[in-house]
Amino acid sequence: MSKVNVKTRATINWKEQTEKLKMKFSTLTDKDLYFEQGKMGEMLSRLQSKVGKTKHELYELITKL
Repeated sequence: MSKVNVKTRATINWKEQTEKLKMKFSTLTDKDLYFEQGKMGEMLSRLQSKVGKTKHELYELITKL
């Protein structure tokens, strides 16, 4: 599989995950779920304050979607 296909699949997968997260936590916005490569910690910090879960809990939740 080429690098482009892997990146495209990862992007599609993240979009699906964001929709699931928004259904689970109605207060989340696209801005809250904005993800930049290498900055997962920043995103988890934003989510942490919105949903009242630890970064570890959020990471586990996201990986299980």
